[in-house]
Amino acid sequence: MNKKELDKIKEKALEDHIPIIMDDTLSVIEKYLKNKKPKRILEIGTAVGYSAMCFSDFLDEDGIIDTIERDEERVKEAKINIEKVGVKEKINIYEGDAVEILPTLNEKYDAVFIDAAKGKYPFFLKEALRMIKEDGVIFADNILYKGYVMSDYNKHKQRTAVRNLREYIKEVSENPNLETEILEVGDGLAISKVKNK
Repeated sequence: MNKKELDKIKEKALEDHIPIIMDDTLSVIEKYLKNKKPKRILEIGTAVGYSAMCFSDFLDEDGIIDTIERDEERVKEAKINIEKVGVKEKINIYEGDAVEILPTLNEKYDAVFIDAAKGKYPFFLKEALRMIKEDGVIFADNILYKGYVMSDYNKHKQRTAVRNLREYIKEVSENPNLETEILEVGDGLAISKVKNK
């Protein structure tokens, strides 16, 4: 992997105000992936491919990342970036709306990373639970959403997103098959490990 190119891509994304995974969030996830050596990761929300490229470093031999992005411009940019960094054979981009694409996937994943439309997190969770392996882990980024989720925030514009993020937290916390922790890194990260049955 060409780390120099990866750093350039990160800088450009930050300059262009494209939301990419924050460093402290990334380091938490990387610790998990290092121990796990996943064969297959599902990412919901590719943006310019930055997080997928970072995760690809921790894949098992012949491991693959399936990532979904609906913004055409971002998909184009992600493809160019992935090529530049030299990890094309490890990352497979599905172009389109995750709400439509997820139900068509039937793979089994060691890890799922959710970082897309906040209002759709409960739906993404349902699909993730269907495809996660028995000892898999589901990460949901931006789960505290600028602190709104844990406050009594109720402004109209963000209301749906906040309500759905709260629902996500409730579901992962109450699901008897999951062990969930919410970390205050970045904009909040929910880590839900599947308990071995």
